[in-house]
Amino acid sequence: MAVLRYLAAVRAARGLWWRAARASLGLPGPCPGRGCSVDAAQSPPTFGFLLDIDGVLVRGHRVIPAALEAFRRLVNAHGQLRVPVVFVTNAGNILQHSKAQELSALLGFKVEPDQVILSHSPMKLFSQYHNKRMLVSGQGPLVENARVLGFENVVTVDELRMAFPVLDMVDLQRRPKTTPLPRNDFPAIEGVLLLGEPVRWETNLQLIMDVLLSNGNPGTGLATAPYPHLPVLASNMDLLWMAEAKMPRFGHGTFLLCLETIYRKVTGKELRYEGLMGKPSVLTYQYAEDLIRQQAERRGWAAPIQKLYAIGDNPMSDVYGANLFHKYLQMAKHDGAEERGADGLWKRRPSATQSCASILVCTGVYNPKGPEPTRPAQDAVEAPFHGHRDFSFSPGLMEASHIVNDVNEAVQLVFHKEGWAL
Repeated sequence: MAVLRYLAAVRAARGLWWRAARASLGLPGPCPGRGCSVDAAQSPPTFGFLLDIDGVLVRGHRVIPAALEAFRRLVNAHGQLRVPVVFVTNAGNILQHSKAQELSALLGFKVEPDQVILSHSPMKLFSQYHNKRMLVSGQGPLVENARVLGFENVVTVDELRMAFPVLDMVDLQRRPKTTPLPRNDFPAIEGVLLLGEPVRWETNLQLIMDVLLSNGNPGTGLATAPYPHLPVLASNMDLLWMAEAKMPRFGHGTFLLCLETIYRKVTGKELRYEGLMGKPSVLTYQYAEDLIRQQAERRGWAAPIQKLYAIGDNPMSDVYGANLFHKYLQMAKHDGAEERGADGLWKRRPSATQSCASILVCTGVYNPKGPEPTRPAQDAVEAPFHGHRDFSFSPGLMEASHIVNDVNEAVQLVFHKEGWAL
């Protein structure tokens, strides 16, 4: 009984803290349970939001004030979302539940882990590789993230470096002082997972190349590099992203560009991906659409979600991706083709979604005072293409359906279009 009283006291204290935190932000009180109904006067939503995070809701570790205003409109009197929302980020060096907790603290309402889509989340669909021995590159909780995705047997770059010390030679301080005996007891690597930008780029680039050129046996050498090479799954193609600095920072797309260029320079062939996900990949939007549908079903909203609004700050990843998915939806509707994901590996339920509109905000990567992304800079022959090599440049897909100042204006715009009360 003492334990039960203690747990009840803890729950009560948490409730008081949560209500106080929400009150300090000027937000309504929390919902007493996950099954709370929507406002009685409001009809069930037929639209949902795909929200980018960096540059839209936060800058680094600071919440953008407009995001708090937006969620005052999106959250009802019971502390629940009035419409289905998923957070679609190209970040990946964090656990899904940790990102949900971080967003909850910043935005002042409970964000569920299954509302958060990290860049590598769709890797859950590639089950044919889940039992393979995979080299994983990135930072943060790499092994835990890989296991959450379903990969059962992973090796980190640091573990590989420790097993074969003579491979990592750039840093003079880390070079071995003696030549260790070669190892022949290290199981072959069967594929590569690229979950996000690593810390030591030179070490990761070198060892990933070693694995690809040796067919998974980096302690040996082959006269001819195998091609096709081992399967590579990669997430997050952002060349740049926006943090607290005045100028954008290098993203994982820059790391991929380095790896692809080195591989082509060394072998004369193109690096190939078995799966490439994160925005602007259609696979990521299909995954987000499915979570939106599940969220609506859990809330008991009977009307199908027909329209999606993707709000982002990056013309190449957010706008291009939303427009590419909209184009895909139109083609699927016109052709009546069976929708599939992951190169046909994931058979999806019939979709009710008819459109995906792109809304560009000016609080992140996009600068309304800068050159238009589809036009060349002064004295340049053509506009720079910041997208990934495997996504051919189509200028029309870079044009947002709407450009607004911030996410609060974006939410107001959508509510007005949908005939919803602000």
